[in-house]
Amino acid sequence: MNIKKGDQIKILSGKDRGKTGSVLKVFPKEDRLIIDGLNLFKKRSRPKKQGEKGEMVNIPRPLFVSKVMLVCKSCKKPTRVGFRLEGDKKVRYCKKCQASN
Repeated sequence: MNIKKGDQIKILSGKDRGKTGSVLKVFPKEDRLIIDGLNLFKKRSRPKKQGEKGEMVNIPRPLFVSKVMLVCKSCKKPTRVGFRLEGDKKVRYCKKCQASN
């Protein structure tokens, strides 16, 4: 998977198309990720104490990795990611501006 926690991404399809956000959590086995404040759905919570009211809570839902694209830190454009070896380390780089992420 090319996207890691903390990366800036742009959503390519769905109800939040065109919006950008940062990755909160990545699920590599399912090829999904959770984005901060995007792809929200409403969940109703029950009252915990007597006399208290239930409430609606917005919770981010996981999104497929194929529906998002990484935003490069240097050129600020959505881009594909490549990998190259720099010394002994495998480093991600932007396919548009060739800058390392």
